[in-house]
Amino acid sequence: MPVYEYRCLDCKRRFDKRLSFAEYDNAVVLCPHCGGKNVTRKIGRVRVSRSEESRLQSLENMSDPARMADLDRDPRELGRMMRSMSAELGEDMGSEFHEVVNRLEAGQTPDEIEKSIPDLGSANDDGAGFTGGLDD
Repeated sequence: MPVYEYRCLDCKRRFDKRLSFAEYDNAVVLCPHCGGKNVTRKIGRVRVSRSEESRLQSLENMSDPARMADLDRDPRELGRMMRSMSAELGEDMGSEFHEVVNRLEAGQTPDEIEKSIPDLGSANDDGAGFTGGLDD
């Protein structure tokens, strides 16, 4: 059964209510905090499922040589591309990855990042070895 989020307009508190699809149109929802009927449903985030083929197509489009032209000259663009590819993969890449991407997006070059994080790539968050530095 879906869980819907509501806000009471009387006491201003939020609450969740589990309703079946059939109940949703007919149910009278009361605030569990104050008993008020003056409630409004909050619209939550929508998540769209995509096929693996669709995600791979997006990754392929990102690796188009025309899109790669500025990566050597602009660390911010490299950071944006890395963040987009990570989002398409749908997996958390770990804190070391996020640290590097944040620094790239702030304008630091790969060389500057490697100098400021000397053990970069020695082990990622799960202890597995990293395959190399930023320029590999």
